[in-house]
Amino acid sequence: MLVRAAVSLQTVAVFVQAVTAGLVLSAPGRGALHSAGAYTVFVVALVHLAVAALAWRPGGGSPRPVLYAAGFLGLTLAQVALGIAHVKALHVPLGVLMFGLSVVQFVWMRPGFRAHLATTS
Repeated sequence: MLVRAAVSLQTVAVFVQAVTAGLVLSAPGRGALHSAGAYTVFVVALVHLAVAALAWRPGGGSPRPVLYAAGFLGLTLAQVALGIAHVKALHVPLGVLMFGLSVVQFVWMRPGFRAHLATTS
């Protein structure tokens, strides 16, 4: 349940980053919102990793959510570095990829989604 909430928050945070990125690209001087959003996405990615690890260890379930969270945190760190370096040619596509991955994980974690897949194949 908490992992789902963390993924939901992550997805919303990355979407807001896309909106602020559009503002930065269309009108100079709006970088402060995008910068604040970057800190937010970083903190949310850390929380996601912590929650996934805490949910995994006691139950002894699959470590897959922890691996996804760690991978997303790695992408977030790369995204921050590219943004600081102003490498828009990589920063923008990586942001799109991160949003897509977050949405896929959000949908995948919905209750009954995997059961639905099993019945339709």
